[in-house]
Amino acid sequence: MGTPRFLQVHTLHSFPAALINRDDSGLAKRMPFGGVIRTRISSQCLKRHWRLAQDEYSIHSIAGTKGAYRSRNIVERQVMGPLATVKGVSEEVLKAVGEAFNVGIYGSNGTTEAGRQALLLGLPEVEYLQEKAEAIVTEYPKDVEAARVAAAELFGSTRGESQNFRAFRASAVLPGGLEGALFGRMVTSDPAANIDAAIHVAHAFTVHPEESENDYFSAVDDLAGEEEYAVAAHIGDMELTAGLFYGYVVVDVPGLVSNLEGCPAEAWLSADRNLAAQVIHNLLHLIATISPGAKLGSTAPYGRARFMLVEAGTCQPYSLADAFRRPARAQLEDALDRLSMEITAQDENYGRKGIRRFMSLEDCAISGAERLALADLAQWAAGVVRAGEAK
Repeated sequence: MGTPRFLQVHTLHSFPAALINRDDSGLAKRMPFGGVIRTRISSQCLKRHWRLAQDEYSIHSIAGTKGAYRSRNIVERQVMGPLATVKGVSEEVLKAVGEAFNVGIYGSNGTTEAGRQALLLGLPEVEYLQEKAEAIVTEYPKDVEAARVAAAELFGSTRGESQNFRAFRASAVLPGGLEGALFGRMVTSDPAANIDAAIHVAHAFTVHPEESENDYFSAVDDLAGEEEYAVAAHIGDMELTAGLFYGYVVVDVPGLVSNLEGCPAEAWLSADRNLAAQVIHNLLHLIATISPGAKLGSTAPYGRARFMLVEAGTCQPYSLADAFRRPARAQLEDALDRLSMEITAQDENYGRKGIRRFMSLEDCAISGAERLALADLAQWAAGVVRAGEAK
């Protein structure tokens, strides 16, 4: 029994003949580990698919939360766009206010789309900006310079903190949306707007050396005549990979409660933890069942976790990646043996600190862990957060 400072989630996913995550050249992402090249899935790719998933366990299906937009064009499309129908306001005023808002939100490079970073803003923040912009254009419908000055003043500085983000935090719950509360955000134009991520996601990698093939394909023209039939209308190739991937996710429970409820992290045990518990419940389902993947139409890269281990405890999190520093065979049973040995070695040398539960499609034993189905595992993890103790 103990206070669950962290939840650690370890998984094994299998994907055959797929191109899960591509690099800038269209090839599968890779990484060297243990002197061997592995296929990799980036943490950004994993988080995006969990964030955008639309199923019964979507994070956006959780009552009492709001979403967010990650874009370089939030001002044009979500703030100023709806104001184009306001009667009596000149296009020049709308343009001047939009330019001032872009600079205030995205920084000095915000005057051009290419100069902006893709910033995450929660719906409460977008609604706040639209309300302020509407008030300005309504007050100065024809006075371009006055509107520009009023918009710029909204983003004035006091002690290094921009007034807009201070207002966001004071006026709304989850100002950065649920995505910001979970995965954090960085605002280079205003560090005061940064949100520390409560969920830390490692890059997944194959437990064995990369397995890849260059797939040659051709497309036949359906309207080609008999004399043309042997000639392909298009010839190309793409890389396909197969692999058993180790994934690792850490949830900073006090940080999650703090981001969701607006309380100091050190006061998380006295805060309402029901929303955090529901987030954890849905997140475990998403980690287990949502598959990222390029080339969906030609590879159908959908797969569920073959194994998931959740540990709740107070100690510094520790990855089990070193179980695969020496490459394993590309077989689930071998990967499970490696994980089991690594966990046992950790326990023998550091002592077992956490409480464990696991799900596995293959028979296996994990030191100090009870085996559960996914639904029960998610309920257990949510209960740990809700109760503020693991047992």
